[in-house]
Amino acid sequence: MTMFSLTDLEKIVATRAMAEPDQSWTAKLVHGGQRKAAKKLGEEAVETVIAAIADDRQNLIYESADLLYHLLVVLKIADVPLEAVMQELQRRTAQTGLSEKANRRDP
Repeated sequence: MTMFSLTDLEKIVATRAMAEPDQSWTAKLVHGGQRKAAKKLGEEAVETVIAAIADDRQNLIYESADLLYHLLVVLKIADVPLEAVMQELQRRTAQTGLSEKANRRDP
């Protein structure tokens, strides 16, 4: 089993974001701005959902990897560290999902 983590991927994204856009897909996304990166994230989310609905396990794995990668790019552009997301997930585990949802404030 691999020891590769989302933290490892976050570091790779940060390094590649500093490259020239013609040398790295990550840099190209970052250079294109949040709108472009978020649009790509949305496309990957849809592809992940389609794979899940189709019960296509292999494609679900592939698209999930794309989805996680593009999420980390969007977070990088927004200067939101993965640790902030993990802290929010940890906070939410203190209660059931139904309780957390019931306690949300509508923006």
